Amino acid sequence: MSDITSDTGSDITVVHVMRHGEVANPDGVLYGRLPGYHLSELGRQMADRVAEHLAPRDITYVCASPLERAQETATPVAKAHGLDLATDERLIEADNVFQGKTFGVGDGALRKPGNWKHLVNPFKPSWGEPYVDIVVRMMQALDAAKDQARGHEAVLVSHQLPVWIVRSYVEKRRLWHDPRKRQCTLASLTSFTYQGDKLVSVGYSEPARDLVPAHLLAGAKPVKGKDKAFGA
Repeated sequence: MSDITSDTGSDITVVHVMRHGEVANPDGVLYGRLPGYHLSELGRQMADRVAEHLAPRDITYVCASPLERAQETATPVAKAHGLDLATDERLIEADNVFQGKTFGVGDGALRKPGNWKHLVNPFKPSWGEPYVDIVVRMMQALDAAKDQARGHEAVLVSHQLPVWIVRSYVEKRRLWHDPRKRQCTLASLTSFTYQGDKLVSVGYSEPARDLVPAHLLAGAKPVKGKDKAFGA
C-alpha cells in the first residue's frame, strides 16, 4: 500500500475497483468495447471467489461497466450483499482502433503498414482513447462511488487499462507505460481509501490469484498465441 496524503477525524470510505474475470475469447481478438464477450467458466469462478472474499466487508454500493464481462463479474458481489447492481458508462473499456482484430505477440501486427499510422504517438496514445480522458472519467466514477458509499465500501468493476491508468495518475506515475508491466491481474482489486473527500491510500490485492493462468499474471513473459487480448 502506498500513502498518498494524510488526514484525521474524517469518515473512511473505501472504493474497490475490480478488473473483470477471464473472458471466453477462442479467436484471441482484442475485444475492446465490442458486445457479446462473456466470462468463461474460469472467469465465473474468479467472480465467485472475489464475491466470497468481499462478503464480510461493509459494501453498500456495487457498480459496473456496461460491458457483459464486467456486469457478470459484478453480479455475485452485488448478490452477496443484497444490492442492486448499478451501471456507469465511465467505467467502460478504453476505445481502441484495433478492437476486433488480433493484435499480440508474434502475429505480425506491427509489421503491417496499415497499422503504422495508429502507432505514431505512444504517449497519447494514437491508437485509442487518450490517457488523460481515461483519468477524467475514472476519477469521476470513483468520486461518485465514494459519495454513494460514504462511510462504507463500494465495488466498481472495470477493465485493465482504465484501472491501471487511474491508479498511475493517483500514484503520480507517467501514464504511458509497458502494458506487460501493469499490476492489474484478472479479478484483482485496486482499493482507494478516502478520509472524507481526501484520497489517502491505494492498495492492491489478488483474491483469485491461484485461478489466473500464469502467463496472464503481472510481469509474466508474453507467450505467442496466448497474449492477443492483453489489456482487456
